[in-house]
Amino acid sequence: MKRLPLTGIRVLDLSRILAAPLAAQSLGDLGAEIIKVERPGRGDEARRWGPPFLKDRDGKDTRESPMYLSANRNKRSITIDLAQAEGQALVRRLVACSDVLIENYKVGDLQRYGLDFTSLREVNPRLVYCSVTGFGQTGPYAAQPGYDTVFQAMSGLMAVTGLPDGVPGGGPMKTGPSLADFMAGQYATAGILAALYERDTHSGEGAHIDIALLDSTIAAQSHYVATYLATHNVPPRRGTEGNGGLPSQAFACADRSIIVICGSEDQYRDFCKVLGHPELASDPRFATNSDRLRHRSELATTFGALTALWSSGDLLAALKRAGIPSGPVNTYPEVFADPQVQHRGLTMTADHAQAGPTRFYGSPIRFVGQPDRAPMAPPVLGQHTNEVLRDLLQFDQASIDGLRERRVI
Repeated sequence: MKRLPLTGIRVLDLSRILAAPLAAQSLGDLGAEIIKVERPGRGDEARRWGPPFLKDRDGKDTRESPMYLSANRNKRSITIDLAQAEGQALVRRLVACSDVLIENYKVGDLQRYGLDFTSLREVNPRLVYCSVTGFGQTGPYAAQPGYDTVFQAMSGLMAVTGLPDGVPGGGPMKTGPSLADFMAGQYATAGILAALYERDTHSGEGAHIDIALLDSTIAAQSHYVATYLATHNVPPRRGTEGNGGLPSQAFACADRSIIVICGSEDQYRDFCKVLGHPELASDPRFATNSDRLRHRSELATTFGALTALWSSGDLLAALKRAGIPSGPVNTYPEVFADPQVQHRGLTMTADHAQAGPTRFYGSPIRFVGQPDRAPMAPPVLGQHTNEVLRDLLQFDQASIDGLRERRVI
């Protein structure tokens, strides 16, 4: 591969906050040109979702929040007022020379401006148009707004996440990061890639992709949802317990907690040997995985008392020698100090317009033998407006100045 696979694809990103911007960012990581269209003077609402905020070269707060930074690398930012007819005309001109448009406005909002799929396909029949909303383009909730935690709750994800009822801290729990947004963004990316492939290999026409955060969060629960649909059994909350063989959970050592996963009978027997108690492998309560499932509370108590006698480093080293899947429960400083994470190059440095050299996390997608794309830092608001209008739409400086005076850009 001599270039990134989406080189030559141009994406208009009319989205804000997180889910849809993540989809556009993923396409940018794969080589697409991303033009982020923002509201003049205000921009993406996520820019203001702090503190904390990125510090500039003088150590002062910028208007760039980590939420915004997380979803907008490898993009250029331009500002256009979509409420003005001239702004709408600018977007149509950009649509005419673009492959993809991503938006997450409320259902029907862009139709008021003539920027809905039906209107824009007349401008560019090859346009792949992706709408990302909370509940989708149809249905009784289609017009309702929502954010990540709403969809974690409504999808059932919170009901199966967290500690069981009846223990300290028990009850439904959201995940720390905004996983509903992330999952919808990834489904949007997959849909866009499929539509581009179909367009370029078969029909020659674009498509309208309808992504809903509620749909995406339900689908992403995979085997949990399958368990319910197949058996009508609702999977209970299990805290840190895994979903297969037992014991599979967090165990406290003398200094910190670690995760141990015994996915087979051999691994369970080896775990007993590592802990110096091979007789537990034949204990009638724990002899088979079915037995361990029936006695999971006793299992956790028995093995927790043994792991507490070890330092985490010594136990992890012994588990590694025995081939038992395990790992530390890391904090973020420990994550990014880990030699495997450092070897994989999961962070990158790019020159931010206000902050200078700044670290970001990168894409986990790697093409063997292909150098990584040199990262572009998330842009400040309107950073590339002149550049895009001049180079892409052939506006002269006087015309650009006129648009700015009329507050179109």
